[in-house]
Amino acid sequence: MPTSPDSPTTPDGPPQDASDRAAWRVRVQALTSAADGITQASHQWDAVSDSCRNEDGWPVDEPGYADGKVARDAAAWEHVETFLAHGPEVLAGVRAAATAADYLDSPISNDLQQLRGIDSVLARASAHRHEWDQVSALITGCESGDTRETYLERAREIRNSEGWRYADELSYSGRALAKAADHLTDRIGIDQPAPTERVQAALARSGPAQHGASPAPPPAPAASDSPATRRSR
Repeated sequence: MPTSPDSPTTPDGPPQDASDRAAWRVRVQALTSAADGITQASHQWDAVSDSCRNEDGWPVDEPGYADGKVARDAAAWEHVETFLAHGPEVLAGVRAAATAADYLDSPISNDLQQLRGIDSVLARASAHRHEWDQVSALITGCESGDTRETYLERAREIRNSEGWRYADELSYSGRALAKAADHLTDRIGIDQPAPTERVQAALARSGPAQHGASPAPPPAPAASDSPATRRSR
């Protein structure tokens, strides 16, 4: 089967751009599923939280409340791991493929604007994971048997609880990344012209459009919530 000049073949495979786009679609679908998974975990927690509170907002089923939050955080962290695995590469591809027109007036303009703080979210989530990997390695080296498993489980619960802030943000900015990436699939591997200075200035004036992102992470929360903890979203 002939190939086009723009589709160089690999020695044992299909045209390279077709292969790249197939891998791209897999990554984009993974990010879409991860964003959906975080949202689902949040909604499930909201239902549990509501059922465990009285009309004044105080927990009436504290074990159920605590267990529900642990389940939410654990499910959400798995999806954060997906964003850490695929997000940086997809983000780089989106920025390489998007044109000035995409940023200023296109179906993904708003999505692209929401990506302004995602680098920081991914970087802080990665640092958070690294920190707790070190804690787990220390526990593994110092403890044994049931004691080790107990400490490791507790460490994972704290990691997941403190990691919810990143999951919450990625349910918005990460979904925007997946939508923009899906829209740009046909351009993957094609060089795009750099934006002009005028377009760069317009983008700067437009300001960030993020959900709850901040330049620095807030202080780490305590291991358990107070009775008046806000809903997960």
